[in-house]
Amino acid sequence: MFSKTCEYGLRAVIFIAQESKIDNKLSITAISEAIDSPHAFTAKILQQLTKNKIVQSIKGPHGGFFIDEKNLKTVTLSNIVEVLDGDTIYTGCGLGLHECNENKPCPLHFKFIEIREELRKMLENTTLLELSEDKNLRDSFLKN
Repeated sequence: MFSKTCEYGLRAVIFIAQESKIDNKLSITAISEAIDSPHAFTAKILQQLTKNKIVQSIKGPHGGFFIDEKNLKTVTLSNIVEVLDGDTIYTGCGLGLHECNENKPCPLHFKFIEIREELRKMLENTTLLELSEDKNLRDSFLKN
């Protein structure tokens, strides 16, 4: 449903949010290893997220990526999806057809409208703060 860029971006932001709650700043290497993403790909995603003020970064030996308290409270998953994938998740065809609309619907069109609306609600109502407080989710980033 999400592009690979968006999947890795969501993982990265959730991981950074959890670490930011305990005042940890993270390197690209630490993030890419934790979310199991290629280093260069992670760097490119983090550049987009920083440019769009979802995450912050500080250079230097005590620097790294983090999310400030304000963003933890206000940034939702939909903000991240919009930066990385745009709005196609809400407007695109469930089967990936180029021409699918009310007048020329694909076989899933009307059922997919309901699913997209539920997805939109979940993404718009889930903040980084909420996810950063989920202890079980944090364990999913730790490798055995």
